[in-house]
Amino acid sequence: MSKTVQQSELYNLLKRPVVTEKTNALASLNQYVFEVSKDANKIQLAQAFELAFPGRKVQAVRLISVPARTKRYGKRIGQTQEKRKAIFSIQGEPIELFTGV
Repeated sequence: MSKTVQQSELYNLLKRPVVTEKTNALASLNQYVFEVSKDANKIQLAQAFELAFPGRKVQAVRLISVPARTKRYGKRIGQTQEKRKAIFSIQGEPIELFTGV
């Protein structure tokens, strides 16, 4: 497997940042929350984060699995999708994406 293929796979592990009041408070502690792929492990996620944000070193990764829940839409009953979130504790400069949000 070539290095570029691995890098492109790593980019797909981080889906989107989670922006809430609680995650904004965590950003002041150099901790950032992202929705991630369900089948990725902590080592792959740390590599993907360091690749996406160069100059930052990941100290720790904590994973949270959010199960699906039942919701009603009028007469119909449906389910939300399962999610997986990761909290990255980093060393280095804060990420500009999250400052002032």
